[in-house]
Amino acid sequence: MTTPDAPVTTEAPARQVRTVGVEEEMLLVEGQTGQGMTLAGQVLAEVAERSALAVEEGEEPGDVLGGVLEGELNEEQIEVGSQPHTDMAALAAELQRWRRRAGRAARQFGARVAAVGLSPVPIVPHKVNDERYRRLTEQFGLTAAEQITCGCHVHVSIADRSEAVAVIDRIRAWLPALVALSANSPFWQGRDTSYASYRSLVMSRWPSAGPTELFRSAEAYDKLVADMVDTGVIMDAGMVYFDARASQRYPTVEIRVADVCLDVADTVLIAALCRALVDRAATEASAGEEPLEVPVTLLRLAGWQAARQGISGDLLDPVTMRPAPAWEVLEVLLERLRPALRANGDETLVEDGLERIRLHGTGAARQRRVYQRTGSLEDVVADTVRVTAGMEH
Repeated sequence: MTTPDAPVTTEAPARQVRTVGVEEEMLLVEGQTGQGMTLAGQVLAEVAERSALAVEEGEEPGDVLGGVLEGELNEEQIEVGSQPHTDMAALAAELQRWRRRAGRAARQFGARVAAVGLSPVPIVPHKVNDERYRRLTEQFGLTAAEQITCGCHVHVSIADRSEAVAVIDRIRAWLPALVALSANSPFWQGRDTSYASYRSLVMSRWPSAGPTELFRSAEAYDKLVADMVDTGVIMDAGMVYFDARASQRYPTVEIRVADVCLDVADTVLIAALCRALVDRAATEASAGEEPLEVPVTLLRLAGWQAARQGISGDLLDPVTMRPAPAWEVLEVLLERLRPALRANGDETLVEDGLERIRLHGTGAARQRRVYQRTGSLEDVVADTVRVTAGMEH
C-alpha cells in the first residue's frame, strides 16, 4: 500500500541498450598447404553431434550456448551466427567458443578454420549442392563461380523499419572507416593485390552490392528492393547486398562492409562501433537532423579508397569527401560516437581496440608481415589459423 506522503518518481526510464549479433564467415583449409577443403557438411554434422551428446571442456551444449553454425555458398566455408547480446564481453566469449568448436570439428577431418577475407593461396570453390546456389551460378556466371569471400556482418537492433531506414541513410558515409579497420584480405589467388581489403572489390562485382542513395522512408526503401527483384536481375530480396540493409529476417540493421577479422577482439571492436553508429544515427533522426547529402558515386570512391589503403594512408573524410589521414578520420569517428559508446559501456573497449590496431595493424598488415618474413603463403594461412583459434594475438 502507498502512503499519502510517498514521493513521486520523476526519473526518466532507463535507456535501453541495443542488442548486437554477429555473423562470421570462415574458410576450411588443409593444415599444411592452406588449400581449401570441401568439408562444410561433415564439419557441421560433427559440431551438431558433439553439441547434442555432451558438455565439452566445461562449455554448455550448442542449443544452450545459442547462436548457430551453418553452411555458406561453398563447401570450403562455414558461418558462425551469434545470438543477440547487449554485453560485448559476452559476444566475444560466444564467438570464441564457436571458433573453438568449429576448429575441433574440422581437425577430425584434417582441416583447420581460418578467419580470412580471401584465401591467400589459389582456390577453386565448390558450390554447395543446393537449388538456389545452382540458379545463382547459372545467373551470374564467373562472378558466382569465383565467389568465395568471408565477411563479418553486424546486426544491430532497431525499433521498427522506419528507424532502420533512417539509420541506413545516416551511417552510409562512415562505413568506409569500418572497411579500413577490418581489412583482412590482401592476397587473392596466390598474389598480393596491393589492397588491404580486396574482398571489398570482389563483392562489388555483384550488381546489387555497395552504397545506397538516400531513401528517406521505409516505403521508398521497400519499393526499391521490390523494383530490384522485379527486374529479374537478382533472384530475390536476399540478394540485396547493400553495405547496410534492413534485415529481411530480424528487426535489425545489418552492416555488411567488414572483412571477417582474424582476432575476435577486432570483431567485437567493429560490433561496438556499429552499435554506436546506429545509436547516433537514430538520435539524429529523432531530432530531425538531415543525413549527409553525399552522392553514391563519391561513396563508392570512399569505399574503394578504404579497401585500397586500409589504415595506412588516406581515407575520404565523410563530411568533405576529400583525402585525410586515416587516423584523423578515425579520431573524428571516435569523438562523434563517444557519447553512445559511453552510454553502452563500450568507450574503453573501443579506445583500447583502436590503439591496438594503431600499434599492431589490421589482419591485412599481419598477413603481409608473415609473407615478408617467410616468403610463403602457406605460412600466412598457418598463421591465420593460429590466430583464429585464439593461440596467437
